[in-house]
Amino acid sequence: MRWHGSASWRAVATDHILAIDQGTTSSRAILFDAAARPVASAQAELTQHYPQPGWVEHDAEEIWAGVLSTAREAIANSGISPERIAGIGITNQRETALVWDRASGAPIHRAVVWQDRRTAEVCDALKAQGLETLVRQRTGLLLDPYFSATKVAWILDQVPGARDRAERGELAFGTIDSFLLWRLTGGAVHATDVTNASRTLLYDIRANRWDEELCARLRVPAAMLPDVRDNASAFGMTTLFGPPIPITGMAGDQQAALFGQGCFAPGMVKSTYGTGCFMLLNTGDEAVASNRRLLTTPAYRLDGRTAYALEGSIFIAGAAVKWLRDGLGVIADAAQTHSLATRVPDSHGVYLVPAFVGLGAPHWDSGARGAIHGLTLGAGAAHLARAALEAVAYQTLDLLEAMRADGAAPPAAIRVDGGMAANDWLCQFLADILMVPVERPADVEATAVGAAFLAGLGTGLWRGLDDLPDSCAGGDTFRPRMEAAQRNALIAGWQDAVRRTLR
Repeated sequence: MRWHGSASWRAVATDHILAIDQGTTSSRAILFDAAARPVASAQAELTQHYPQPGWVEHDAEEIWAGVLSTAREAIANSGISPERIAGIGITNQRETALVWDRASGAPIHRAVVWQDRRTAEVCDALKAQGLETLVRQRTGLLLDPYFSATKVAWILDQVPGARDRAERGELAFGTIDSFLLWRLTGGAVHATDVTNASRTLLYDIRANRWDEELCARLRVPAAMLPDVRDNASAFGMTTLFGPPIPITGMAGDQQAALFGQGCFAPGMVKSTYGTGCFMLLNTGDEAVASNRRLLTTPAYRLDGRTAYALEGSIFIAGAAVKWLRDGLGVIADAAQTHSLATRVPDSHGVYLVPAFVGLGAPHWDSGARGAIHGLTLGAGAAHLARAALEAVAYQTLDLLEAMRADGAAPPAAIRVDGGMAANDWLCQFLADILMVPVERPADVEATAVGAAFLAGLGTGLWRGLDDLPDSCAGGDTFRPRMEAAQRNALIAGWQDAVRRTLR
């Protein structure tokens, strides 16, 4: 706990943390107390723009307005004086690429979202040149449109004069965390953290620096790049909420969730269910290279020491439920999927393969598209809703099996978080399909908790990992109970559906 003088010259305890969670479909701000309990929160939805099939964009000004308004609303709703906020933590949708003018701070193009596939042909051409081996060795990633670098190059090529301006140092590139930090500090700081930097295809995760050769090969001027810092660091100061408040924590959403779930020991696994699904396995200080097309990624870096993770990335999870609501109109809200899934005894043989923007790990097929298999006249809305939820579990199993094939020991449990994890039926089905206990914390918004933890460490509210509150206390555990024959039959049906969907 820190102390500083207030306007009335009284000592004020700085014992709260503001977490900014900027996600794919919404921006959220949560104020936490010193026990990491949420005191107040606010949320604003984010418009999705689809200018062409496979393209996904966000308006950066809408992102900024949503972040600013939700942060102010959360502070106001808490009844806590801003002087009591020890620090701010930022967590964000990763890989989404944004380029802005250093002088004005104005974006030169909409943000190109992590789901976007417009650079698939560019990635295929780079693979044909043999670049993927170098990319894998240095970044732990694959050459895929998912990651930031080819998006940045596309923006520079499309906006007249942008490439020349970037070379002269007039433009800045960043993932959403960098843009928010820039705006919060009034343009004083252009920085990011190691987890976000590692998702660009430009960062050497073992040497811990931007890679000049990859910048040249992927056509991203080094002059655009932010400084890279530990996850708990003095990133800058903002005065937008009243008194100066330091920004002391930053991490990409999936690493923040791992941190918020307390997965600090090698072998611990978390899986987050939001717009997509992302499973991370902590591998400690070893950057394990995958033979099953998983990603090797920094989990977090504290005091200059990096912990690594193996990651499996699924592009569509909750987005499939959103499609049922907004695209087909078969549900009015996401919560209905629970009642629909339990209304029927099974999916009636229906399998939804949600390859709306391609398939991620372990297939990495950018050309695959969503498909529904097994439809008969007896199938209805409830079966389709159930199939959408079941697809999340099947895809998670694909990731877990890939990790096992890479030599990972079967986990004692999998910790889950994200909006979809609030669904009891889904958590039980996950446990049944994975044959592993599923642990769900009382607060499923682990990304925000992780951002708060990092900010609290950065400002000294908590002294170290052992001092962090137990975020999993008071949660639920779902244990496997499905018969083996039923499980095997369901998995076989899923595998057949995926084979029919792949190019």
